Amino acid sequence: MPTSVPVTPKSLDTYAPHAGEAPIARIRELAKPLKGAKVLHVNATAFGGGVAEILASFIPLLQDLGIDADWQVIEASPEFFDVTKNMHNAMQGMYIPWNTGMADLWRQTNQQNADLIADAAEQYDFVVIHDPQPAGVLHYVRERDPNLLGAKWIWRCHLDTTESLPEVWDFVKSFVEPYDAMIFTMEEYVKDFAEGPSLEVIRPAIDPTSTKNSAITPQVIRDVLDRYEIDPDRPIIAQISRFDPWKDPLGVIDVYRILKRSRPELQLIMVASMANDDPEAWSFYERIVRKAGEDLDIHILTNLNGVGNLEVNTFQSAANVVMQKSIREGFGLVISEALWKGKAFVGSPAGGIPMQLAGGRNGRIASTTEEFAHSIAELLDDPPVRDALGTAGKEHVRENFLTTRLLEDHLRLMNRLRGPREAPVTRGAPLKRAPRKRK
Repeated sequence: MPTSVPVTPKSLDTYAPHAGEAPIARIRELAKPLKGAKVLHVNATAFGGGVAEILASFIPLLQDLGIDADWQVIEASPEFFDVTKNMHNAMQGMYIPWNTGMADLWRQTNQQNADLIADAAEQYDFVVIHDPQPAGVLHYVRERDPNLLGAKWIWRCHLDTTESLPEVWDFVKSFVEPYDAMIFTMEEYVKDFAEGPSLEVIRPAIDPTSTKNSAITPQVIRDVLDRYEIDPDRPIIAQISRFDPWKDPLGVIDVYRILKRSRPELQLIMVASMANDDPEAWSFYERIVRKAGEDLDIHILTNLNGVGNLEVNTFQSAANVVMQKSIREGFGLVISEALWKGKAFVGSPAGGIPMQLAGGRNGRIASTTEEFAHSIAELLDDPPVRDALGTAGKEHVRENFLTTRLLEDHLRLMNRLRGPREAPVTRGAPLKRAPRKRK
């Protein structure tokens, strides 16, 4: 079997103070027909990215509801992750020289993992495969045993696929069309399928009870900042994001340097988690360090500097303004994380960022480096506006982007896939779905 990821138990009841009693009641009602169901989630890494963060909370909540949920990560070589990073970039619109060698390694790795999972696959009622890395597992499981049809298979795509490189998308499409359902983050990401899968739109979400998102004291904030030689009494801007071209970390430094001309006290914090499925991050880390040069007010930090969830929480909580200068962004959990802490936010118009900023009603949307610098400058100079945006942003996250809403959406989908006779009647709004597109 692929590697099983251990999770820390959680209780749904602890989410009531954050989400309210009504969502908790709806979730329990939706879970009743699914009690005892066996569910498997499969992705590429147990840490370092948004998918892993979501599953670390999502899986124990399913278990708390009486659903037998498991989380596994695929077994793969570094060369495979080089290929899938290229696939990731291509599916978000970057040109890459896709070739048969890359395709063959992807097929081979998916087949090897399918062989590992095939013997147990028949035990599951639902199998959820995340992103392109393991997307071919279903094809090879059924190639090995065409009669293995018991489980409902769901492919969850977390990427912005609006401008996917055609040859890479067509390759992936041939493997994902047999799924029973596909989940995308936004209606705009839903691709064309001639037949087969149910097409769903479900937004990601953050866990308000996690170490990263729980309230921390001013003393903890000062202690952590002191450990990283960051001055809590001087203004701070921050971007918490992977070091890759889609997050434009080099552009973040450009924004900081424009602001620094008139604000010599300004500090910049850039934080990323170096995941084992993202080999490109190291080359970008080196480029960021070179560009930062000897400016001691630019703090470039990773999990290799001891940065964990508490530290990320601290940096977001301490920042006067948080930014996300992405060129492409499937969703961007870091936006909701910062808004949940009541932070003023400036983000690009990429992907799911405007949705989290309510189209600009609880944050600023900027397209160019100059617009970012201008918007951040205005917020640095106007604390009442910062506070008002932060308050509005937190309520927007409470209503739309907490784990409880994500859990409710998934339970609705699982009930629908099992059949209408088993789906309970609730007062909750039906899951928003994209219309089926046909050729």
